[in-house]
Order: sequence, then C-alpha cells, then structure tokens
Amino acid sequence: MASTAWPFASGLAVGWAALTLTPTLAHRPPASLGSGALVAAATVVVGMTLRVVAGQGTAAAFVVVALCFLGAFMCGWRFLARLLEA
Repeated sequence: MASTAWPFASGLAVGWAALTLTPTLAHRPPASLGSGALVAAATVVVGMTLRVVAGQGTAAAFVVVALCFLGAFMCGWRFLARLLEA
C-alpha cells in the first residue's frame, strides 16, 4: 500500500504548497471548489509522474480511477457544503 500511496502523498503536498504559498491562490478559502480542483489535479499529475519515474504502472484505467476518486473526495465534500449553505 505504501508503494502506491507515496507518489500521491507527494502530489498532495505539492498541491497544498501551491495553494498556500502562491500569492494569487492564497486568498482562496480552503473549502472552495477551485481549491479542491487544484489540489486534486496536482495530486494526480505529480503522483502519476512520480509513478513513471519509479517504474510503476500508469495504465489508462488507473489514471481515470485516480482522477475520479481524488475528484470525488477532494471536491465532493466541498460541493455538498456549498449546497447545504444555500
């Protein structure tokens, strides 16, 4: 499990760093859909890149599943929170 998780954990750290350290992005609330999409995208891009560098597989189905899973879990709760606020 750790061999699969470490590239994505690294991508998550890159996404969080980009979100908090970039002045134009730092003003976004952490619970915004845009913040979730940025972190999810960074997690997938960096995670898949590190998997390639480490010699692990990146089949098309794996990329699609990763995008769907991370999108649902990083943006889904934000979307629900927005619906419940209204």
